[in-house]
Amino acid sequence: MFDLHTHTLFSDGELLPSELVRRAEHIGLKAIAITDHLDISNIDTVIPKVVEVSVELNKTKKIKTIPGAEITHCPPGMIGGLVSRARVLGAQIVLVHGETIVEPVEKGTNRAAIEAGVDILAHPGLISLKDAELAARKGIFLELSGRRGHCFANGHVLSMARQCDAKVIINSDTHSPGDLMSSEMSKKIALGAGLTAEEYRVGLKAVKSLINKY
Repeated sequence: MFDLHTHTLFSDGELLPSELVRRAEHIGLKAIAITDHLDISNIDTVIPKVVEVSVELNKTKKIKTIPGAEITHCPPGMIGGLVSRARVLGAQIVLVHGETIVEPVEKGTNRAAIEAGVDILAHPGLISLKDAELAARKGIFLELSGRRGHCFANGHVLSMARQCDAKVIINSDTHSPGDLMSSEMSKKIALGAGLTAEEYRVGLKAVKSLINKY
């Protein structure tokens, strides 16, 4: 079981990275990405700290900690540059905060994120089939979210993904201790969105391939 969308005190999460990772380890996760919210104001300070703590935790823990980033509420025209900057700074998993239906994310964010080559488009809301098709061609994961509010569009996201064979991923978008998802809960969210058990199994293999890139 893996969770590639979580937040710490480096942005709006409640936990220190070490406690987040320990709690994830305790519920049986094998890998976790720390993907704090970033824009031009904090990208140069947060990512190096996440990289530093990930290196140290990986020296002693069996759970794999992956330094990441979630580019959040940035104008679409800035997203490409910020994604590139995040990778240069050491983010191994890069997300963009997609056009969730419960926040005023600027229109065009989904497309800009996909064009920038992110790894995961987080909670992409009412994503268009055209954008889902581009994500499929570029091998980008569309997120089915475990977070309240963001999860409201999971059924639509899965419908778009199925029509063009885009990859999907289930993440918690953890901000608080109670947000972390066990393997059992992750599967329930997947099945609740409409995934079959076989699709869930195949999806886990695809996520493993993403993790193993790093």
